[in-house]
Amino acid sequence: MAGPSHDKSLYRERDVVRISRALISVSDKTGLLDLARALAGAGVEMVSTGSTAQTIRDAGFDVTDVANITGFPESLDGRVKTLHPSVHAGLLADLRLESHEQQLDELGVEPFELVVVNLYPFVETVASGAVGDDVVEQIDIGGPAMVRAAAKNHPNVAIVVSPASYGEIIDAVAQGGTTLVQRRELAARAFSHTAAYDTAVAGWFTDTAEGFGASLTIQAELAHVLRYGENSHQEAALYLRAGGHGIAQATQLNGKEMSYNNFVDADAAVRAAYDFTVPAVAIIKHANPCGIAVAAPKAPDAIASAHARAHACDPVSAFGGVIAANRMVTLKMAETIREIFTEVLVAPGFDEDAIDVLRTKKNLRILQLPADFAPEPLEAKQISGGILVQQADRFAPHGGVTSTWSLAAGEAADPETLADLAFAWTACRSVKSNAILLAKNGASVGVGMGQVNRVDSCHLAVTRAGDRAAGSVAASDAFFPFADGLQVLLDGGVRAIVQPGGSVRDEEVIAAAQAAGVTMYFTGERHFFH
Repeated sequence: MAGPSHDKSLYRERDVVRISRALISVSDKTGLLDLARALAGAGVEMVSTGSTAQTIRDAGFDVTDVANITGFPESLDGRVKTLHPSVHAGLLADLRLESHEQQLDELGVEPFELVVVNLYPFVETVASGAVGDDVVEQIDIGGPAMVRAAAKNHPNVAIVVSPASYGEIIDAVAQGGTTLVQRRELAARAFSHTAAYDTAVAGWFTDTAEGFGASLTIQAELAHVLRYGENSHQEAALYLRAGGHGIAQATQLNGKEMSYNNFVDADAAVRAAYDFTVPAVAIIKHANPCGIAVAAPKAPDAIASAHARAHACDPVSAFGGVIAANRMVTLKMAETIREIFTEVLVAPGFDEDAIDVLRTKKNLRILQLPADFAPEPLEAKQISGGILVQQADRFAPHGGVTSTWSLAAGEAADPETLADLAFAWTACRSVKSNAILLAKNGASVGVGMGQVNRVDSCHLAVTRAGDRAAGSVAASDAFFPFADGLQVLLDGGVRAIVQPGGSVRDEEVIAAAQAAGVTMYFTGERHFFH
């Protein structure tokens, strides 16, 4: 059914709206007192609920309880607080219309020019492992109603749903009020916020036993338009997903604006480095690793050691690459990187003296990951007409992956060789299929990636390794369909191999390994990465 309509000639223009009265109800108290201080200083009347009102009052600011406005106490354990005409008439009155202004006077209701609301922590509650009624009680009702009402009435009301927007409101109060353009932008964010919230609630109700909901909505907000996409003739933009804690939310500390390709490669590098729980560094070029390594045993500077070993794998390809570390970058690592042309460096943190050295490279893009960074549990890929979603390819941490392997050929590996095989198998996951990775002493020495047959990948890995292939170990992301690829590795001097197994010609492949006296393990799982 269509809503009410009015003669457009009856509307009065309203751009800057001075804030005289604010309704505040937040579960996240971040920045609340800074906002309250600014509002109080400008003589704004603050109306609030429950713990929000108490927090403001305890800080020494005047605040009016919503119950004093509605004449109705908060009830049903807080389920009913703001659902009242005295609140919603003040939110929805379109003061561009004289008739609405007159009705408010008749009703004895005062309008609001600012609404600050963030919703019950439903997503966080689900993530904590809560179930049943504990989750249901975190489904906000009054909050979304206030947000949507204020957003609909954005010609008259500014709606704020995130502490990140408090600064612009504080500035607006100091400058005499909010503008229509500003209120419209805030309304858009508000509707996106409630949409994401409702989607999370709906997803919880419809989750299947396999962990996939009956519907999928990806909620993201435009961060900024990029210079161009994968190529200069393609337009591109970065959107930030609600609740994201990844490369998109990283803080840039130095360098030129990130490009589309920078983000793609940085994400791949972080994914590779964080496959390891020990100090590790990955160097990526065009979404493929040109070097991955963990620190040498007893290295005095573990992350610098991991970087040096990763770089040694393929210094030519590392030129202009993207580096990710899973530990804080030290001065020694920074001094090494200073001498290497690098597009992007990503890490969870940087020593103060290290960042000073790195900032001498003005074009080096330096990204610091969010403090709560964690690998994504699910991956999505767009295809024409749809979206594919899968669990991320995760496994036991490096060093704990070998327990389910079966010895297919040769003698059981000694602990040192087994550790190298575990490293190679873990590192191989970040190489595009078909993938072959040669490793020695916890570092890649040759990588064959993205080939349309496994023999070519084997040739590429051995060629890139050169003399280092002799005595190395090898990992293959999928089984060898014939013995020819394996033979390339054997001829290169590889001494041990790990692969999934499962080919109809496994016996042929096993026989080749046995004949060469080479140890070979089957994992029973593969690591395709397209």
